[in-house]
Amino acid sequence: MSTPGPAAVIVLAAGEGTRMKSSLPKTLHRVCGQTMLGHCLATAITLVPQQLIVVVGHGADEVAAEVRRQAPEAVIVVQDYLGGTGHAVRVALESVGMLAGTVVVTYADTPLLRGPTLAGLVAERERSGAAAVVLTAHAPDPTGYGRIVRDRAGAFAAMVEQADASADQRAIDEINSGMYAFDGNLLADAVKRVRTDNAQGEEYLTDAVCVLHDDGYLVSTVTCPDFEEIQGVNDLAQLAQVSRTFNARLLSEAMRVGVVISDPASTWVDVSVDLAAGAYIGPGTQLEGSTTIASGARVGPGCLLRDTAVGAGAIVISSYCEKAVIGAGARVGPFVHLLPGSKVATGGTVQ
Repeated sequence: MSTPGPAAVIVLAAGEGTRMKSSLPKTLHRVCGQTMLGHCLATAITLVPQQLIVVVGHGADEVAAEVRRQAPEAVIVVQDYLGGTGHAVRVALESVGMLAGTVVVTYADTPLLRGPTLAGLVAERERSGAAAVVLTAHAPDPTGYGRIVRDRAGAFAAMVEQADASADQRAIDEINSGMYAFDGNLLADAVKRVRTDNAQGEEYLTDAVCVLHDDGYLVSTVTCPDFEEIQGVNDLAQLAQVSRTFNARLLSEAMRVGVVISDPASTWVDVSVDLAAGAYIGPGTQLEGSTTIASGARVGPGCLLRDTAVGAGAIVISSYCEKAVIGAGARVGPFVHLLPGSKVATGGTVQ
């Protein structure tokens, strides 16, 4: 019998993302062919939550449409005004009602986050019975992050924001990721007691954790060993960096199962691409969409393939192929453009 998942995962996707300087809602920007929201929903789904709740706000119609496409079973909650992370969670809980059990809160702009990391957060909440478990990480440069302050026994004592931290506290490199696992019943009460007497006049979820701690409840932590996993995307420069990291992750996975990537630094693949063991990918190659490369095929250098199937032993050099089918043992290129619907017969040549 499978172990039941948490009571809920709440994915916060309401932010405006003004630093992206884009008319497209932030969470709909793509990383390796998938929206950031899509990546985060896929990670949340690995927990098999009893409810998946997505809070939308800015660009609500577009974001909600993507939620329905990626996770039709999700409950969509609209945050009418952007009143902070605590407000977003409060709105979600008021919409769906009481959630008894573990409630995970995560974000739609953290595409590098892995399922096992969230699973560890849930496991610690249920093992310890803590009111809240905070996902932390050790940052190479903690500037700007809230610091995790521990007591002499090493237990959680407080979270201190950068502006409020003493010199000693600013030297702490353990930071708050902003992702948590809560006791659902206690969370529902805590978010109602979060104050707005801060510079932004917003309700912060961080303060809900502090409310629980001040009430005498146990607050625990889980440390994410890979700082990159918790990185959020706030501008296009960060989007590019996260995309590079995700692409490197995909290429490493492919190489570990027997795909030859001659120059990973110049090779890009979408998360939906299927590379068979024994395939060879040459330098300067980009593979997008539902592209499949069979064993023994050689693609590159200098290729862009989108939604294209390449058969076993086929060779594609310096070509652009879109929605094409290239048969086994065929040869395409150099400098060929295969239009959508093109088919190259088994053993055929197009130059």
